[in-house]
Amino acid sequence: MDKLTRYFIRLAYDGTAFHGWQRQPNSITIQLTLENAMSMMLRTSIAITGAGRTDTGVHADEFFAHFDFSRTLTQEECEKLCFRLNGYLGGEIVLFKIFEVNDDAHARFSAISRTYRYCMARVPNPFRRDYTHYIYGDLDQTLMNEGAALIMGYDDFTTFSKVDTDTVTNICKISHARWNMEGTELVFTITADRFLRNMVRAIVGTLLQLGTGKISLEDLKNIIESKNRSNAGDSAPAKGLTLHRIAYPEEIYFR
Repeated sequence: MDKLTRYFIRLAYDGTAFHGWQRQPNSITIQLTLENAMSMMLRTSIAITGAGRTDTGVHADEFFAHFDFSRTLTQEECEKLCFRLNGYLGGEIVLFKIFEVNDDAHARFSAISRTYRYCMARVPNPFRRDYTHYIYGDLDQTLMNEGAALIMGYDDFTTFSKVDTDTVTNICKISHARWNMEGTELVFTITADRFLRNMVRAIVGTLLQLGTGKISLEDLKNIIESKNRSNAGDSAPAKGLTLHRIAYPEEIYFR
């Protein structure tokens, strides 16, 4: 059998019309749409592995995936493939680059950190309604940042994980978590080595309870340590969440 060459795809997508990244029966997903387009362009069945799974309605400023192909593509061929795919996909999924990586590079398991942003509109904006969650009323941003700092002190996030998942561990290492005003939007940025399913939206929903005075910092501490999803706040709506950045070590790149 001929040796396969591994390629990374750097892309972005508007998740509004999709049922998340992960391929699933009877649903339009990013993975399925991209695999179908790539298989047609390359005239062979292409299986694509993503950096993770995003839920229905969640967006990505930057996402990576990998696939294997039976021959080595030149840089010009990769650029032309990107161009043709972008013309075919229609704009909701955009490919920035296809490039060769080392054989053992993996879009999911080689990633060393991921950064998400959750955007909350403080003033209604019709042009951002599919990308923000509008919140009316006062929010204590200082207290919400104290809550974010408190969360960073933990590594077991069972409380904020979707139940009945296939994950082996709920341990994550958060390196950054903070709320900042950007114009009329309150934006939560969080970086970790990995995230559990629904984790960011559950954290946001719980910190919103803190910001509106429904719980205290001591309550938040008890919620985290309970390791019980039902004690945390409701998940914030998916449309406000965007996967913003994924970092990889230099050694994955083809030399």
